[in-house]
Amino acid sequence: MNLDGEQRSKLLALARQSIEAGLSAMRWVSMPVQDFSGPLGERRGSFVTLRTLGQLRGCCGILTTERTLAEDLWRNAWGSAFADPRFSPLEAEEWRDVDLHISVLTPLEPIVVADEDELLDRLRPAIDGLALERDDASATFLPDVWEQIPDPREFVRHLKQKAGWPAGSWSPHIKVSRFTTESFGDEPSVLRSTAA
Repeated sequence: MNLDGEQRSKLLALARQSIEAGLSAMRWVSMPVQDFSGPLGERRGSFVTLRTLGQLRGCCGILTTERTLAEDLWRNAWGSAFADPRFSPLEAEEWRDVDLHISVLTPLEPIVVADEDELLDRLRPAIDGLALERDDASATFLPDVWEQIPDPREFVRHLKQKAGWPAGSWSPHIKVSRFTTESFGDEPSVLRSTAA
């Protein structure tokens, strides 16, 4: 997609506006009606990740959507702050220490593989995001997760565990898709405080 600096700034501002609207109203607030053209008006999936002092504080996103990128981002920013079930809703006093990170996804590329070894042969470490789906369970890792889990076999096994499956299992019914992201965001507050 290759967003330019102005488009990235608009998306970051939109994410902040969504979270600040939620903090102010203490509930979901719809995005103000705006006409977005170019990449911001395309139907693209996105994820918004919140971190506080380098630690995950919320992450919400969707792989495919019928909404525009701008609308999807508004929803995912609010969801990351207030609806990630792993965390309590963000509070106003925490907001100043939160770093925003946005990932805009390419369309999903289905991969047909016979087993885990074939998937590992096709997977591009540090490039691919990965989505696994079987029956009513699914799990996704963004490409950023390679920073924490650089070994491909461990990457796949952790993703299976995230879906609720045994790490060493494989099923011919697993649907596999990969994607890449264009990622950008705030400078981590850890670095800001170190440089200050």
